[in-house]
Amino acid sequence: MRLSSMADYAVVTMSAAARHCGSARVSSARLAEETGLPVPTVQKLVSMLSAAGLLRSVRGAHGGLQLARPAAAISIADIVEAVEGPIALTACVDHGKQDCALECSCTARPHWSAVNEAMRGALADVPLSRFVAQPPKEAVL
Repeated sequence: MRLSSMADYAVVTMSAAARHCGSARVSSARLAEETGLPVPTVQKLVSMLSAAGLLRSVRGAHGGLQLARPAAAISIADIVEAVEGPIALTACVDHGKQDCALECSCTARPHWSAVNEAMRGALADVPLSRFVAQPPKEAVL
């Protein structure tokens, strides 16, 4: 499983916004410049992340964007779900998505919820603040 490009870009955008935590608010244009993402992409992400309550937008001369909560209180799961919706590896666990040919005889379906919960739990255990900190230096061999 891979994250979509938009989910990946959302994490990159939120990481950039988190680096401004405690300082002046930042514009979506500035986030685009810092991340190398196109301005329209960042604007779309900012809209989704704001709707999910992860970013707060302030209008006016000193306006801009800021995290709605501290970076340590925002998980990677929160960010991914803001862009992708609920984290699930299969569609069959979603209510109303019973279009599988194996639906009546599938023995795996009852177990996917546990897998999905484990996947979400793993992403929920990684705070955004971890993406802001400098990564550990790799050992040189």
